[in-house]
Amino acid sequence: MAEVIANIEVAPGIFRIQASGSYPGRMGQFYMVRAWDNYPLLSRPLSIFNRTEGKIEFLYHVAGEGTERFSLLKPGDELHLEGPFGNGFPEAEGRIALVGGGIGIAPLFYALGAYRQADVYLGFSREPYLVEEFKAATSGKVVVNVGGIILDEVNFCVYDHIVACGPEPMLQAVQRKKLESASQANVYVSLENRMACGIGACLVCSVKCIDQRRKACSDGPVFLAEEVVFG
Repeated sequence: MAEVIANIEVAPGIFRIQASGSYPGRMGQFYMVRAWDNYPLLSRPLSIFNRTEGKIEFLYHVAGEGTERFSLLKPGDELHLEGPFGNGFPEAEGRIALVGGGIGIAPLFYALGAYRQADVYLGFSREPYLVEEFKAATSGKVVVNVGGIILDEVNFCVYDHIVACGPEPMLQAVQRKKLESASQANVYVSLENRMACGIGACLVCSVKCIDQRRKACSDGPVFLAEEVVFG
């Protein structure tokens, strides 16, 4: 059980919650989080936004009953965390781009602890948030697009590795751009599928891939872009 340290609304409906405790986790992994006993039935999957000595942080969008309850938490309240789950982002060297759309920026901040020179592309439909924090965390450039298409800003052919996280239409566009650009980059997509258990037992987060169906929680949520069959 973790104790809430802070729960700050950084933009309308977007909260950054900090909880005390020494919790492990690699970049791109997630925790199943709950702040209730019996209802809602399921915990909510939240990517690690940041993790430091004695503290773990998550960034979430209020989109339903569970996240609405998170938004009401105050310092001193309790969170129950299970994890970390998932395969996380790959270890990589060379020129790296991180591409996030909306709340899909959440796991990218923690990744900058390893990808210290990565270029970061942040796309928002409305008000941008945490841009200055991203700028302080990388020696690469930070490009922000509000109301447009963030992928228009990314030249796939100048990078060795590209990691993208966001809504499914954006990830489909990432896949298309990888194929159309003939880029030699390794392109990874982090899926935002609904999850129930986090360990691959319930099959709620099933993902259709070119060879077989896989599970976003245990086989992913990070996949090579060309492996996933969207739609």
